[in-house]
Amino acid sequence: MNEFLIISGMAIATFVIRYSMFGASHRIVLSPTLLKALRYVPPVVLTAIVIPEVLISEGSLAIGYGNARLVGAITAILISLITKNLLLTIVLGMASFFGWQAALSLLS
Repeated sequence: MNEFLIISGMAIATFVIRYSMFGASHRIVLSPTLLKALRYVPPVVLTAIVIPEVLISEGSLAIGYGNARLVGAITAILISLITKNLLLTIVLGMASFFGWQAALSLLS
């Protein structure tokens, strides 16, 4: 019962905080410059999440052919630049990652 009350309280608090922003959003007018800058937030956040995951392996910088994540990321970047197809980019990037990882495990 105690866990239910904690989860319910957290859900209510989260809802109130988020709804207050949505509820007040029609009264807040942002400048065009700020709106233009806010368009870059999702790519910047995604980059900040992905880059350390791709480049850091076991606590150190891993730039080389032994880093399967880096090979998969480079493949995905090249496929996305060539085809502009999100699904194809994901599928070929993941296939490249898993294929390279399998090849490295066979060589080790």
